[in-house]
Amino acid sequence: QVQLVESGGGLVQAGGPLRLPCAAPGRTFGRYAMGWFRQAPGKEREFVATISWSGGSTYYAASVKGRFTISRDNAKNTVFLLMNSLEPEDTAVYYCVADSDGRFPGVAASEYDYWGQGIQVTVSS
Repeated sequence: QVQLVESGGGLVQAGGPLRLPCAAPGRTFGRYAMGWFRQAPGKEREFVATISWSGGSTYYAASVKGRFTISRDNAKNTVFLLMNSLEPEDTAVYYCVADSDGRFPGVAASEYDYWGQGIQVTVSS
């Protein structure tokens, strides 16, 4: 079983940046598309961003496009979500996800094979 471990969450002031790393097993990381979902209080889980296994392609939800950047460092077995211009509406539990064999881009939760435990991001106004 693949275990994904998010970190870097916490409390941040609106407008500020925050970076979330997600560490994954090295054996298969380089062939997984990686992504992020989030779930805000009282809301459905929603797609945030995804990146192809090579890092050559990215795709973002409209709500974060232009503000968030997903990247990966396969040598470090890590995917990153850099969040800029954070808004209170970005407050959510953020989940790192991995897709071992799906099509790109994957925007449905069901397309991802592995999920992290989630990490809280709280944006204060």
